[in-house]
Amino acid sequence: MSKQQVAFIGLGVMGYPMAGHLASAGYQTRVYNRSIAKAEKWCQDYRGDFASTPREAAEGADFVFMCVGNDDDLRSVVYGDNGVLAGCKEGSILIDHTTASANVAREIADKSHVAFLDAPVSGGQAGAENGVLTVMIGGDQASFDAARPVIMSYARAAELLGSVGAGQLTKMVNQICIAGLVQGLSEGLNFAQKAGLDGHKVVDVISKGAAGSWQMENRGNTMLNDEFEFGFAVDWMRKDLGICLEEAEHNGAELPVTRIVNDFYGEVQEMGGGRWDTSSLIRRLTRKP
Repeated sequence: MSKQQVAFIGLGVMGYPMAGHLASAGYQTRVYNRSIAKAEKWCQDYRGDFASTPREAAEGADFVFMCVGNDDDLRSVVYGDNGVLAGCKEGSILIDHTTASANVAREIADKSHVAFLDAPVSGGQAGAENGVLTVMIGGDQASFDAARPVIMSYARAAELLGSVGAGQLTKMVNQICIAGLVQGLSEGLNFAQKAGLDGHKVVDVISKGAAGSWQMENRGNTMLNDEFEFGFAVDWMRKDLGICLEEAEHNGAELPVTRIVNDFYGEVQEMGGGRWDTSSLIRRLTRKP
C-alpha cells in the first residue's frame, strides 16, 4: 500500500532537506516555494512534484507542513483563495514548523477547518540535513499521535508540550537559553585568548566538565578560528529573540540577559554580520578597534 500524501510549503535551508526526508521515506510529496526555480531543483534532487500555489500543494494531502520566515509569511501562505486552508481537505492535519509567535499559532488554529499543530524545531541546518531535529509541538493528542510517525522522518525527538501555542512557547525557552549560553561562551573564549591560553586546549578540557554544552562542542573551536558559516543566522536569531521579548511583556517574565544579548546581536548586524551564524557573537569582543 502506498504511503500517505504530504505537502511541504517553504524550501529554505530547513524546509528543503526536511521535505527531502519525507520523500525519501516514501511519502508522496508535493512542495511549494515562492521561487519556482528552488521547487524545480528540489524535484530534481528528490522524488516528488511541485505546485504553483500553496492551495494546489495542499489539495489532497493528508499532512500539510509549513516552514517559512515569520508571522506575516505564515499568514501569506495560509489565508486567501490560493492559501493552504483553501486547499486542505477535511481530516487533514496542518503542521507549522516556522518559528513564529504563539499568537499566530492560536489564530490559525481558530480559523482552520482542519487540525493544527504548531511545531517549531531545533537543531539547525545540520539537524535538518541529517534528519535529527528536535520538534516542540502544541496541539491535541490525537493529531499529534497521527502526525508523529511522519515527523520522525526528519526528527530524533518530537514531544507534545500542551495545547496550540505550547510549541512556540517552548521554542522561545530554547532561544532564550541559547542566547545567554553563546554570550557566556564568547566571553569565556575571549578571556582565554586575552590570558594567553591556547583556546583550543581550553575548549577540549572544559567541554568534558560542567561547562560543557552543544555550543561548546560544536562551535567552540570554530569561534576561536573566526569561522561563522554554520547555518542559523544572526538575522533570524534577532527575529526569534524579538518574539521572546514581546511574549515576556505579556506574561511578566523577566529577561534581562536576553534583552542585552539581543542588543549585542544588533551590533553584529551593524558590523555586517546579519548572515553570520549565531556564534559570531564573539566578534563583538575580538574585533579590532
